[in-house]
Amino acid sequence: MAGIAAEAGVAVQSLYLIFGSKLDILKAALDVAIVGDFEPVPLLEREWAKRLAETPDGREAVRLLLREVTRILGRTYPIYAVVQAAAASEAGELLAENKRQRHEGNRVKAEALSRKPGFAPGLTIATAADVIYGLAGEDLYGLLVVDRGWSPEKWERWCADILIRILFPQPRT
Repeated sequence: MAGIAAEAGVAVQSLYLIFGSKLDILKAALDVAIVGDFEPVPLLEREWAKRLAETPDGREAVRLLLREVTRILGRTYPIYAVVQAAAASEAGELLAENKRQRHEGNRVKAEALSRKPGFAPGLTIATAADVIYGLAGEDLYGLLVVDRGWSPEKWERWCADILIRILFPQPRT
C-alpha cells in the first residue's frame, strides 16, 4: 500500500478511504485493465462487441473477437499473474469471480457467433463458450506469450485459426 500511495502521490490512508483494501485496489485495476479505460461502459456494450454481433461472417467475427481478446489479455495478464500468485489468500475469491464473469462473457459471445452462417452443426453454445474460455484466456496467453516469448500478434493468429476450425469448420466435400 505504501508503494502504491507513493507512486500516486497520496497518503496511505487515502487509499484505504477510497478503495477500502488492497484487494479492492486490485479489483479496480483489473476492471480498468479489462475494458482499457475509465469509461463506465460494460465490456459487452463496447463498440467492438456490437461489431462482433453485427458481423455476418463467422470467421471474421472470430478474428474480431481474438483481436480484442489479445488487447485485453495484454493489459490484464500482469494483474492476473499477481492475483493468481495470491490465490491462496483472499485474492482467490477475486480470481474465481473474474473467471466466472469471463466464462459468462464467453457464453454471450458464443451465442452471437452461433447465429453466424457456417457455425459448426451440433456444437452447443455451452461447448463453444468452454472452448473460447479455454483457448482465449490468461493461462494459455501467459504460457505462450509471456513464458515462451510469442508475440501477441502470433498468439492472436494462432488462437483465431484454432477457434475458426472448431466453430466454423470448412464443409466436407
